Amino acid sequence: MAGRIEDYALIGDMQTAALVCRDGTVDWLCLPRFDSHAIFAGLLGTEEHGFWRLGPAHASDAEPPTAARRTYRGDSLVLESEWDTPRGTVRVTDFMPPRDGAPQLIRIVEGVSGRVPMRSELRMRFSYGRVVPWVHKHEGRTVAVAGPDSVWFDTEAETYGEALTTYADFTVAPGDRIAFTISWEPSHKEPPALPEPEQSLTATEDFWRDWVEHCTYHGPYREAVVRSLITLKALTYAPTGGIVAAPTTSLPEEIGGVRNWDYRYTWLRDAAITLSSLLRTGYREEARAWREWLLRAVAGDPENLQIMYGIAGERELGEAELDWLPGYENSTPVRVGNGAAHQLQLDVYGEVTEALHLAHMTGLARNDYASVLQLKLIRYLEDHWNEPDEGIWEVRGPRRHFVHSKVMAWVAVDRTIKLIESGDADGPLDRWKQLRDDIHRDVCEKGYDKERNTFTQSYGSRELDASLLLIPQMGFLPPDDKRVIGTIEAIQRELSTSDGFILRYPTDGADEGVDGLPGDEGAFLACSFWMADDLAMIGRVDEARKLFEKLLSLRNDLGLLAEEWDPRLKRQVGNFPQAFSHVPLIDTALRLTASGAYGG
Repeated sequence: MAGRIEDYALIGDMQTAALVCRDGTVDWLCLPRFDSHAIFAGLLGTEEHGFWRLGPAHASDAEPPTAARRTYRGDSLVLESEWDTPRGTVRVTDFMPPRDGAPQLIRIVEGVSGRVPMRSELRMRFSYGRVVPWVHKHEGRTVAVAGPDSVWFDTEAETYGEALTTYADFTVAPGDRIAFTISWEPSHKEPPALPEPEQSLTATEDFWRDWVEHCTYHGPYREAVVRSLITLKALTYAPTGGIVAAPTTSLPEEIGGVRNWDYRYTWLRDAAITLSSLLRTGYREEARAWREWLLRAVAGDPENLQIMYGIAGERELGEAELDWLPGYENSTPVRVGNGAAHQLQLDVYGEVTEALHLAHMTGLARNDYASVLQLKLIRYLEDHWNEPDEGIWEVRGPRRHFVHSKVMAWVAVDRTIKLIESGDADGPLDRWKQLRDDIHRDVCEKGYDKERNTFTQSYGSRELDASLLLIPQMGFLPPDDKRVIGTIEAIQRELSTSDGFILRYPTDGADEGVDGLPGDEGAFLACSFWMADDLAMIGRVDEARKLFEKLLSLRNDLGLLAEEWDPRLKRQVGNFPQAFSHVPLIDTALRLTASGAYGG
């Protein structure tokens, strides 16, 4: 059985990522890309669907021992796990070197004290656990082949095969270092080069140390901010600049429920807000790469803008269910692909335009086509802003006039007006100023409940929605506007969990709610960070700080967050780690630091 979501660590090479459990098991790895088929899919099934366990030997009928300590080595994505056993202490270092050749996952076992019996247990299952590869020796190396894929396993330890699994049993003493590496290569090509684990370890540490040195944030929450930035960098697909929402699929928003989605794609919204956080902390190169990705993905067809694309800009992300996988803690269905790709979500125009505006304001070198694209997006919005859509939460129920979507349409127009006023683009300024006023008036008239002094989720509804917390952050209304304060307080009353975290919107348990789905979900962590931001903006800074630091306490021991927090089970739920949780963590830290609202 897979571990709790927060029991996992992330390692990656900025093209794919692996999740490593506390007991030394890699339960998730897709090769060669984030969105490729998994060779270890035990996270969503059983050991029969693929895993790689490396740790102290244990009886076959006993649970694998969990590490007594684990940490990332400094500001890096190099994971160190240590086990204390009756026979001594052992350390395992796991990492994936930023690649210029075959993707590799390297694991180095090091004896610390005593003599510790160890075992490596490698069970590769291709195509999300469905295909057993042909495992054989080739010139002294072990290779697993199935169809177009081959995975090469290299180690100095003696290995043997049993029950379609590759084992290595060995003992380490102080100073011993034994490396294990798997490398992927298309099966029709020559074998990948022999790995050089120690040199790769040094190069990987150097890469992350050099990258972190560019961070411009040096405030009181630096540890949390830097770990979140490293996580966001790890979710960036280096060859194209695309940014995945998470490296996993189908980790449930409700344990045992159906809210299980594939997040291994580039949502324009998630990528745009990620870009904003990177820009605010000094990372312009990532911003430039994402802007180039955006221009390639959208190309000359902004009228058919998708809400998400593949990491190289692919448009077709057809959704399918993998019925041979029982799901994480029996949460089915397990999905790959994402049918929401072709939804209409008007807020995306605002997030993309805001990101382009911020890039422009922070001095990113001008790209003429980026300005042309921005103008095309506004021309599309002129004709479509007043249509109903599926909204930020990708509801699979009927389209509605979501207030957040209209607010973000206003943002898109407002930022484009600023671009024109700066002299860096030409457009019908007066007409678009009128359009901006029209959208603003429409929202304030149709999306605001005067009796309750709050904006609502959609025109004519009484439901609330945490995305309304973005109204002051986007500049739609000032923080001291009574309607903003009323909305913040209404969301605190009606969408807070018992421990003070914020739900996205009401769900209706067994019945289908606004999102067209049965069941409930946890507190959406981004929304709770937004609440902390808003509280700081309206002067309730002590309350904002307390909420923020309570949110920080939800991170696992390595500083990682999933999408949601289950207030009933007191555990993380949803895909992991989640960019949409780490981005607002960074933004709120910056805001609280600027306001002086921090303890100690």
